[in-house]
Amino acid sequence: MVKHVILWKLRDGLDDAEKSAIKAGIKEGLEGLVGKVPGLLEVFVRTEFLPSSNADVMLDCTLESAEALKGYAVHPAHVEVANAKVRPFTQVRLCMDYEA
Repeated sequence: MVKHVILWKLRDGLDDAEKSAIKAGIKEGLEGLVGKVPGLLEVFVRTEFLPSSNADVMLDCTLESAEALKGYAVHPAHVEVANAKVRPFTQVRLCMDYEA
């Protein structure tokens, strides 16, 4: 098993309503990839956080293997979500992948 964890910071200048809509879109889009991307076992997107946090969205994925992670990165369904719902609205991305 491989864990794929991403933290994003949303772009500056977004109001609370925009942030809420963007977070909902990211959550719906990424969690909807289970069953569409081979080897993607679980996806959890966290958008609610404590005031001590300095990220706005967290992605926590479980994949079958490092090869499945490579496939996920380029899978058309994932790329579509990333290009439409994530990349246009984020300014910082941190990633950690590890064997679980």
